[in-house]
Amino acid sequence: MSKDNINANEQKRKEQKRILLNIGGMSCSFCTDSIKKAVGRLSGVSSVNVSLAHEEALVVYDEDRVSVDEIKSTLIDLGYTVRDPDRVKKFKEQQAEIASARRKLLLSAYIAVITLAFMLAMWAGYYDYWFAWLGMIFALTATFGPGLYIIKKSLSSLRRGILNQHVLLEFAVFAALTGGVLGFYYEEFPAFVFFSVAVFLNTYHILSGYISLVVRVKSSQAARRLMDLQPDTASVITDEGEQELPVEEVKAGDRVRIRPGEKVPVDGRIIKGSTTIDESLVTGESIPVDKEVGDEVIGGSINKSGAVTVEVTKIGDESFLKQIVHYIEEARALKPEIIQLMDIVLKYYVPGVLGFAGLAFLLWTLGSWLITGELQLIRAIFAVLAVLVMGYPCALGMAGPLAMIRGAGKAADKGILIRSGQAFEIFKDISTVFLDKTGTITRGEPEVTGIFPLQDYSAEKVLYYAASAELESQHPLGRAIVEEARQREIQLDEVQEFSSISGRGIRAKMEKQELLVGSLPFLLESEVKAGEEEKIQELESRGHTVIAVALDQKAIGLIAIADNLKEDAREAISQLKEAGMETVMLTGDGKETAEAVAEKAGLDRVLSRVLPQNKVEQIRKFQQEDKKVVMVGDGINDAPAITQADIGIAIGTGTDIALEASDIIIMGERLIGVVDSYHIGKKSYRKTRQNLILAFSFNGVGVPLAVTGLLHPAWAMVAMILSVSTVLVNSFLLGDLLGKNDDSQAD
Repeated sequence: MSKDNINANEQKRKEQKRILLNIGGMSCSFCTDSIKKAVGRLSGVSSVNVSLAHEEALVVYDEDRVSVDEIKSTLIDLGYTVRDPDRVKKFKEQQAEIASARRKLLLSAYIAVITLAFMLAMWAGYYDYWFAWLGMIFALTATFGPGLYIIKKSLSSLRRGILNQHVLLEFAVFAALTGGVLGFYYEEFPAFVFFSVAVFLNTYHILSGYISLVVRVKSSQAARRLMDLQPDTASVITDEGEQELPVEEVKAGDRVRIRPGEKVPVDGRIIKGSTTIDESLVTGESIPVDKEVGDEVIGGSINKSGAVTVEVTKIGDESFLKQIVHYIEEARALKPEIIQLMDIVLKYYVPGVLGFAGLAFLLWTLGSWLITGELQLIRAIFAVLAVLVMGYPCALGMAGPLAMIRGAGKAADKGILIRSGQAFEIFKDISTVFLDKTGTITRGEPEVTGIFPLQDYSAEKVLYYAASAELESQHPLGRAIVEEARQREIQLDEVQEFSSISGRGIRAKMEKQELLVGSLPFLLESEVKAGEEEKIQELESRGHTVIAVALDQKAIGLIAIADNLKEDAREAISQLKEAGMETVMLTGDGKETAEAVAEKAGLDRVLSRVLPQNKVEQIRKFQQEDKKVVMVGDGINDAPAITQADIGIAIGTGTDIALEASDIIIMGERLIGVVDSYHIGKKSYRKTRQNLILAFSFNGVGVPLAVTGLLHPAWAMVAMILSVSTVLVNSFLLGDLLGKNDDSQAD
């Protein structure tokens, strides 16, 4: 390809637009396939990525060849809804959809309960001719009332040559309705029984759709909660003085005053003052960062000490928090959609059942005519109805969810919340586990790791002076020093002439001696040399922050502070490696600190100074190689990567944003919960396969048997009930009786 062509293609790629659409009405992987095919066929659309879990589609298109309205019209014609892009309006629309689905479910369930009562009465021996008419009213109400949307979806699918469970359901429902109508004329067809089947099939389908909708809506609020981190107002300095303005009205170039203890409302650059900023929620850095004139600050971080004036540099969609929202939403749409085992089965099962129904009709019409010379039309209809009733995948549809419910229960006993069915399906295929550092592998809080006295002072005396100076400090490093003194039961005293130099250290008087506690540059500015260069270099290379203590212009000791490993970190990482997974630290921390922690934890690899968007890119690289990956984290900066990963795991002590973006939540701080999740996921998948085999033992035998015309449709419904009961027993009772330690270890 010539250089001109390459440049032209690159320019064309840059000119393409992207639109993220929130879609209502999706229920299975067939929906994602139909959306990809229909929208992807539009002239000007280059790619379509659809996320079923979050009901979103990311469309890349050429605006000169196709409009957004055309894309939306195609989706609406498919039977889906396009929600408002405004987050507040979208949330209201989602709640309205849940309310509408709930009304459909309640009406359908009400009809089903009444139908069941009449059926029990019929089985008890009480039956009258008007039962059939009543059954027809129930069936038609359920089908064309709350079940009308299913008919529309199935017709939309059929128009595009798509065979899915909506189509199979309607074949079964209308077959049951047909059987009920035939019951008015032929004794072979029990009218009320067939009408009852139509009611129950509609109710089951509406129930499963309602549960799926609720789960998706409840788990898609991460971006909305993220923006709550940004303060609503900012103190803007104007010619008239200081004014409290809504953040939305702040413009680039405005000056904003931020006082100690306040959240930073905007992204900007310090133009006056110095301070210490806690950026752990947004960057993952556990140690607060000293900031002075010229340094950048990030909206959502916390000003810990001095008052500063900031010039606003980024607003709106360019701000850090808005960029994180963008990364989360894009990651959802670009996350590889896992075709679950149940969908793979249905892909072949649905056309298979319809094929058997067609075979039954041909066998008792054309086949019978060729062999006996007569058409057995009644027998043919009888056989087709039995095939469709027997073929509805009720037990198949419950095989996976029941195994997952059992697995979720086992996980809950271990303090693990599994929120996604995909986590059960693909844990067995995971090749790489990415882990954040701060708050995931480490505790997320600075702790004193060593005291190195100088000038014949004892470690306790050095700690006494340092902790006394830091007694009233709100700085995390100061609190760590005070906490260490309290653990050692050292009695502290108040200091005099206390002054805090923001971002540097503390200057005070104690026992008529000048006391300095702070960073090494702070001591050098006061013309105090700590010495011990080799020791300091060694500590810093191992990821420690070094605080110096000086008395009367003489250094008396060094205090090393670090974010220590969690107690179970090494064991958890070791077990993940034993299971055949590569372990990689993915962190925004500096290289030396990250490598020091990685060595202690026994990790295979470490990637340091990685920004949130780069974390996502690292995970996508592995996914593009058809690898399945896990991301474990706890901070806002981890949320896009947690969303993008095949399985996202959040530590329960982390931010709401990370929790909402995850598939699995480990309650508390235990990293070993990741290992427990892996074993439970593998066992649940195995249980799903067992359930499918049991379900097929009924459907696989029953459907071909129904073709022969020997299986009465009423018995087909009984077989459906038996298959569901068997799956239930296997999922819960048999699993507990035969395998009490079933979920403790992988095979």
